[in-house]
Amino acid sequence: MTGTPNRAPRGLDGVVAAQTRLSHVDGLAGELIIGGYALDEIAGRVTFEEAAHLLWKGALPNRAQRRELSSEMARLRKLPEKTLEVVRAAVKAPPIDVLRMACATLSLDVSNPEEISLEADLARARMLTARFPTIVAAHARIAAGTDPIAPREDLPLAANFLYMVHGREPDPRAARALDTYWVTVIDHGMNASTFTARVIASTRSDMVSAVTGAIGALKGPLHGGAPGPVLDMLVEIGTAENAEAWLRNELAHGRRIMGFGHRVYKVRDPRADVLSRVAEELGGAGLENRKLYELARATEKTALRVLEEHKPGRNLKTNVEFYTALVLQALGLQPKQFVALFACGRVAGWCAHVIEQHAEDHLIRPQSEYTGPKGLKVRT
Repeated sequence: MTGTPNRAPRGLDGVVAAQTRLSHVDGLAGELIIGGYALDEIAGRVTFEEAAHLLWKGALPNRAQRRELSSEMARLRKLPEKTLEVVRAAVKAPPIDVLRMACATLSLDVSNPEEISLEADLARARMLTARFPTIVAAHARIAAGTDPIAPREDLPLAANFLYMVHGREPDPRAARALDTYWVTVIDHGMNASTFTARVIASTRSDMVSAVTGAIGALKGPLHGGAPGPVLDMLVEIGTAENAEAWLRNELAHGRRIMGFGHRVYKVRDPRADVLSRVAEELGGAGLENRKLYELARATEKTALRVLEEHKPGRNLKTNVEFYTALVLQALGLQPKQFVALFACGRVAGWCAHVIEQHAEDHLIRPQSEYTGPKGLKVRT
């Protein structure tokens, strides 16, 4: 190619990199559409497996399709021994690193890992989505010094995950909360990890490779976020009366207030609305009899006021991290697991984007602008 390429904005802000039917994010309106449905329309109303089917096949499943998908994914939950060996070997690594390493091994359980077809992609999407929670649960058990618990086939995906972590069948409210969380984060436009998956898929690489790369992108704190520190913040604040002074001190020292602000949303993140309701429903089932939830609500209100005063016009509103921390903590899960748990929901979306990119079959190959020297000579 000759000539000077058009210069893209830093970070590709505002550049349309692909056409997709999977999700749409309107940061000004605070709208998230998943497969044609507003987030509020599906979160808490359809199961995670149903939402995955929506992204993979373009429609919510009928009753027979729902039974078939749930049964097949239940059968796929058990990990190959090679994958468990990796989980055991990496027991001291962060859960998101363990998930990345273990994910790469799952291609060993595929008869023709290089095959790229709709049928092969759908089979791998079901396998990856079924096994991600098993990997995270197995690592949690091994890291705690106990043996992994084999998955059950008679429980839905979210309920089975909580069973494998805690060793007991979960309260239906807890299982429903995790299921809703995974639906809420299943896809979110052309974010960094999704773009990574699509770039890898565009080379005609396989789905497992693309998803493994996506995990690597998600690990970065500028993308995967930091819902764990939200809990640290609330613990430090302690009481609603302390919130304003604590927040002003953080801002005075140039520190970020966790759980507020988003690269795209200039209004409240719609996922925060969904998870706020989930956290409220769990208020009496693990959040210290609502004390932490009430503190979070008071802190949120104060933070929005202080942020607008301190950084007027920046539109630093509540994001998905804020209530994610409350929901996952209420389920008895550890902050170090939060990013990996996010991946357990987002993997269905990554797989859908890989399916879409494979169908497009066009290499993503942007250009760069050279800013280095020219004409240098080697001294002899």
